[in-house]
Amino acid sequence: MTHRWLLPTAGPPAASDGAGTRAGTPGALSALAARVLAARGLGDGETGARFLEPKLADLHNPSLLPGVDQAAQRILDALNARERIAIYGDYDVDGVCAAAILHHVILHIRPDADVVAYVPHRIDEGYGLNAEALRKLAHDGARLIVSVDCGVTAREPALAARDAGADLIITDHHNLPSDHALLPHAYAIVHPRLPGSAYPFGELCGAGVAFKLAWRLATLAHGSERVAEPTRRLLLDLLALAALGTIADIVPLLDENRVIARFGLGRLRSTDLIGLNALIEAADLAGSNIDAEQVGFVLGPRLNACGRMGHARDAVEMFTTATRGRALQIARELNRLNDQRRASERAIAAQAVEMAEAAGMTADDRRAIVLACEGWSPGVIGIVCSRLVERYHRPTLLLQRDNGLCQGSGRSIDGFCLHDALESCADLLDRFGGHDMAAGLAVSADRFDAFAERFIALANERLSPDHLTPSLRIDCDASLEELTPDAVRQLERLGPFGRSNPAPSVRLTGVRLAGPPEPLGAHGKHLALRIGAGTRVMRVVAWNWGQRRAQLHAGDEVELVVEPKISTWNARRGGLPAVEPTLKDLARRA
Repeated sequence: MTHRWLLPTAGPPAASDGAGTRAGTPGALSALAARVLAARGLGDGETGARFLEPKLADLHNPSLLPGVDQAAQRILDALNARERIAIYGDYDVDGVCAAAILHHVILHIRPDADVVAYVPHRIDEGYGLNAEALRKLAHDGARLIVSVDCGVTAREPALAARDAGADLIITDHHNLPSDHALLPHAYAIVHPRLPGSAYPFGELCGAGVAFKLAWRLATLAHGSERVAEPTRRLLLDLLALAALGTIADIVPLLDENRVIARFGLGRLRSTDLIGLNALIEAADLAGSNIDAEQVGFVLGPRLNACGRMGHARDAVEMFTTATRGRALQIARELNRLNDQRRASERAIAAQAVEMAEAAGMTADDRRAIVLACEGWSPGVIGIVCSRLVERYHRPTLLLQRDNGLCQGSGRSIDGFCLHDALESCADLLDRFGGHDMAAGLAVSADRFDAFAERFIALANERLSPDHLTPSLRIDCDASLEELTPDAVRQLERLGPFGRSNPAPSVRLTGVRLAGPPEPLGAHGKHLALRIGAGTRVMRVVAWNWGQRRAQLHAGDEVELVVEPKISTWNARRGGLPAVEPTLKDLARRA
């Protein structure tokens, strides 16, 4: 057992009819899916129905978003006055998609608009608004600059934009300054959690905020809440970009984020956006039913690789102005950059693991990992942070040391707000920004040791030993007999899966290993387990369990936590789809 298993609290049994389907929900719902819904507080018919069948009408009115009317009107005024508009984005998936969303809607409203998109270079400029770039945009003629996915803490750069003669609109979703008096001076700030906000949902990503601004721009331009059909089709295409940002930025897939993800994923199969189709084609996903997992592990990493290993302006070009030929060229280059990113990630991860263990940062009395090293790629260390968090389950900061400055990224675990911890170290930092689970930071090399000592002390103070053992939330118990293809397909209706709406996990008890574990993959890194109960035998895939092969034997009595899945391997070979769960954890029973 590698996790603390969190079982659902006892509650009333889910209602079901005699056929094992739940009453009060749309369509026939399996008893297993009904139990999962009940475990997640969605057991009554109306709540479950709204969750299972979200509608576009469930999206909140964009006019409720603080600052959006003022921002949209200023953009329309700029278009009418033929002022140059600069969109200032970010170099990750969310920032790239947000910039593309705004760029598309502006050119849709006025095809001859003077609009440019700018994204900073990750290494040369770093995250967020920077004064030099804003001054350059203003010098080049931009009278209006609109930030997307950044800017809400950029007080000094905002003053630079004002002094350069440009109006600045900030659209962002990151954490606000703890002292709201320190919010930047801007023409408008569009943010779902601004002080006094009545917006019903505060967890939009940057692309989600940009989509709401695009929607409001469209309705203002039309002078009506109902827009013409071409505009409606464009907004649906932009919803696909918003879904990419929503899933890749790991915001909670609840409320309207669930609507954005569900309908945006559906739109990926029929989008008119040239760049999006090129990305999908180059990733060999053309014609596929793209889900959140493929966004998170196939499309998202390619887009991020552009900013990590090259320049994210190429991804913005692919999504905005590129012809089909140019878009395919960029998309194929993203494949190459992603391969390069993977190789760099493996090398840095091996070095970081060695350093962390040598420094004693993986012991129970050191509840955070803080490392700095020369030669680490700033574009990759954020991913390596995530790998170390997965391995050691503690907050991790990795920084590149170069020319007297250490700068890098951090990732955290539930129970430890990374932004709050960095704020407690603000006097030692040159800059920082982010949210609860992820952040970027820079610190002078001569203050790094003092910063690392204080950060680790904060982690020791705020985290208990229990926090260092990852928890595994189990939705319900299930039997092998229940895991039929139809029942597992019913579970898929709970998707898209991601943060705050994970794929269902069920516990299988009273089962045995029906044979010895079989190695899978290169060097037996993974295992295939055959489990049985009664006369039923099922194959379970155990990713990254190869090192435990010798501990598992045919005939062992076990309990497993699995994620029920349908294997498409048989179907691709002309056979019937088969249930093939993925192992989450295993406990042997004496």
